[in-house]
Amino acid sequence: MLSDNARAALFMLVSMAGFVVNDTFVKLAADHISPPQIMAVRGVVASLLLFLLAWRMGALRPLAMAMKPRLLVRTIADITATLSYITALSHMPIANASAIFQALPLTVTLGAALFLGEPVGWRRWAAIAVGFVGVLVIVRPGTDGFTIYSLAVLASVAASAVRDLTTRRMDPKVPSLFIAMITAIAVSLLGWLLIPLAGGWRPMPALTLVHLSCAAASIAVGYIFIVQAMRIGDMGFVAPFRYAVLVFALILGLVVFGDLPSPLTLLGAAIVVASGLYTLYRERVRGVAAPIKTQVH
Repeated sequence: MLSDNARAALFMLVSMAGFVVNDTFVKLAADHISPPQIMAVRGVVASLLLFLLAWRMGALRPLAMAMKPRLLVRTIADITATLSYITALSHMPIANASAIFQALPLTVTLGAALFLGEPVGWRRWAAIAVGFVGVLVIVRPGTDGFTIYSLAVLASVAASAVRDLTTRRMDPKVPSLFIAMITAIAVSLLGWLLIPLAGGWRPMPALTLVHLSCAAASIAVGYIFIVQAMRIGDMGFVAPFRYAVLVFALILGLVVFGDLPSPLTLLGAAIVVASGLYTLYRERVRGVAAPIKTQVH
């Protein structure tokens, strides 16, 4: 029998794999349709899957609850994060986007200190600073490797941090599945609204529809297993396994797209991950109850 922590770590690995598989299928679909159309179609499938799960597990709540201020802010932030990330992913390698996105835990820690008044000692401030140096190594502003899509990933990180900090202040009685379902519905609706502004509806080959269906199933798996990991494991033990997403992204990026990140990108990713791991370590040493529960996408 596996311990709770071992099971939670396994669930976290499955969750990270689900998110990267989603990214892979989204990137494949992006060759044929626009990011808003991806959001719209993937969102329909994901919303249906999450609705069925929420219904089966008794997590459905009145839709009017979606208009509560904190849930509304969280939904808007998640929509912004999704649109920014999918737009970037359409134009850059998966591993590069994932490497930049690993700054999210550091950004959330920074936001918690600045806006929620949570204590952060000088060691964690130093780790945050070093982590953002790692981001600069990956992005390399002022060089040929720097593009607007690098900024889009950073915008996604900022929006995700707002989402996660808002989640931290939400009523714990609101089921996670209900929150995920509301977010999926909102993302899909925005996608449908933005399609006319992105060149209109584009005919989808059957294979693209398969890709989007697989993406929706994969991201649903990611959300389900990350919730399970958070509920049964010690977050100080489980959270570092989140960085497995970068390993999965490197493997799938190379196998599916033939993308091999540059040495500087790998160095920057290593700096970001090391800084994040040290931050988690300091939280555990200081006896912080649990790291902020962040999502990936």
